[in-house]
Amino acid sequence: MPTFPPVDEQLETIRRGTDEILPLDALEKKLERSREEGEPLTVKLGCDPSRPDLHLGHTVVLRKLRQFQDLGHRAVLIVGDFTGMIGDPSGRSKTRPPLTMEETRRNGQSYFDQASKVLDSERADIRYNSDWLGEMGFDGVIRLASKYTVARMLERDDFEERYSEGAPIGVHEFLYPLAQAQDSVHIEADVELGGTDQKFNL
Repeated sequence: MPTFPPVDEQLETIRRGTDEILPLDALEKKLERSREEGEPLTVKLGCDPSRPDLHLGHTVVLRKLRQFQDLGHRAVLIVGDFTGMIGDPSGRSKTRPPLTMEETRRNGQSYFDQASKVLDSERADIRYNSDWLGEMGFDGVIRLASKYTVARMLERDDFEERYSEGAPIGVHEFLYPLAQAQDSVHIEADVELGGTDQKFNL
């Protein structure tokens, strides 16, 4: 059975360089349960390969994922080859140009190669979200979309701003955060990592 550092030590490491932990008390309880049961938490980071190279912001969250690995937890890097075809609308004033699966797969391989320089790739679980999102079918998309409202989507700052300015918002962009949430459901993530611009998607 694996052993984990005391919860307060884990939290000190996790807090370092972190802008927000939402909700902090829930993370603390998960860490306590993990330590008591000797079971690692599943910690997810998703990256959409819209370009072939990771940027500095990716490095920050990859290092945080590595810290979780060093604490004994299970790191899962989701390469969003499927969601990358949609394009993350976070912080965007206009719709991203669509990519093909071939482009996102090629970029995804490059992401994996670069991420392996930060993560312990022997202990990381690298997954492509087309494995489950590609199998969902239109009926699955309809069922998922029925759980959310346009009003809720317009709570996102970027969508609200574009809507108030009369700028176009593609329906596929509304599906992006729903698809990203499915990643977490599929891998049964205990903890999700992301930038502050990703809060709505986590």
